[in-house]
Amino acid sequence: MSISSYPFDGQAVSEGQYSYLFRELASHSGIADSVGGTGFNVYADSSGMRVKVNAGYAIVRGHSVQSTATETLTIAAASAARRYDRIVLRLDPTANSITLAVVQGTSGGSVPALTQTDTGVFEFPLATVTVPVGAATISAGDVLGEREFLGNTVGGWTTATRPKSPRTGRLGLNTSTNQWEFWNGTQWKDLAPTINWSTIEGAPGTFPPAAHTHPWGDVTGKPATFPPSSHNHDWDAITGKPSTFAPASHSHTWGSITGKPSTFEPSSHSHSGYLTSGSTISWANGSKKPHSNAASGSGTWYSVWVEGDGTFCRNTSSIKFKENVRDYAVNPDAVLALRPVVYDRKDQLGDDGAVKEGRKDEVGLIAEEVEAAGLDWMVNYLDGEVDGLRYDLLGVALVPVVQRQAKQISDLEARLARLEAAA
Repeated sequence: MSISSYPFDGQAVSEGQYSYLFRELASHSGIADSVGGTGFNVYADSSGMRVKVNAGYAIVRGHSVQSTATETLTIAAASAARRYDRIVLRLDPTANSITLAVVQGTSGGSVPALTQTDTGVFEFPLATVTVPVGAATISAGDVLGEREFLGNTVGGWTTATRPKSPRTGRLGLNTSTNQWEFWNGTQWKDLAPTINWSTIEGAPGTFPPAAHTHPWGDVTGKPATFPPSSHNHDWDAITGKPSTFAPASHSHTWGSITGKPSTFEPSSHSHSGYLTSGSTISWANGSKKPHSNAASGSGTWYSVWVEGDGTFCRNTSSIKFKENVRDYAVNPDAVLALRPVVYDRKDQLGDDGAVKEGRKDEVGLIAEEVEAAGLDWMVNYLDGEVDGLRYDLLGVALVPVVQRQAKQISDLEARLARLEAAA
């Protein structure tokens, strides 16, 4: 007979028929508890190589199972590499039973697959247990829950425990995302998604949309009077402004200029005293004369030093400015070992963002080489690093070199004179 119906009075109903009936009523296998409840919850308490399973009630492929006390399951000894075991409710129609069982994984392998047939053995997952190398106990952190929960038309689950092979239209609350979702036949979809521009149907393809107009009556926020009261606009909101700034040559009336002095010439005022007062050599007067100008005018001319804080000062050498004067030995060989070089300055990035080409073919010394020669008193340091050279001290360094050469010349002349006298 191709059509059967059940259950009716006086009719024998098989185990398979009842299982099929309850599977449809329950929609899928699962724990009869609130999502995250304690029914058949697997946990460990570091009491040894074992896990414990709370009491609970569940439907497994249309068959009912109930546990009324906490059960303890033994985990096999640790393997040579990390292992994953799974705790399951195992339905075995041949044995007419549903029991708690451990599905042992392989050493170094991944989480073991479960047996889930439609008429034979069906293993319903409760948790995965990680068995570390050398483990003597199973801790709470080694247990990862896998329970799925029952629901009819409306269910509840986490992202990891969603119903497997759901029917189109299956609805439930995902407690991982706290969102209602449904199965559309191919994927889980958010029942009430957040609307943004990309999800709006009929939105313009470009922004701003193509040129168009609106009736005056459709415009909101327009002024109540015209012209409107005094107000201002952001620069970006202004249309028809010049494409370049400053715009092409033009003029303004004196009356349209704002912020101009109330008197002309403006009242007496001054500017920063940087070049006219204080310790910044007021007598310099901000002169812009190039260094190659011929000296003119009366007075004394000085070389100028710039201190580390930017202060200008005279280069003085009079004894009246000095004390504790003593001889200083300079190694002539160190001076003679200095290496004159010609070099190019590296390019630099200017304040305007443009690359400024460095000067070419400059002649000088390398400060690090001068320091290495033991003449560090000629070296300038900035922030603890070698920065420049006191070229004005190079003449001082050459004095002992010239003195030694002068003595050598004098000695040679005297020796020559003795040789001539002996001849």
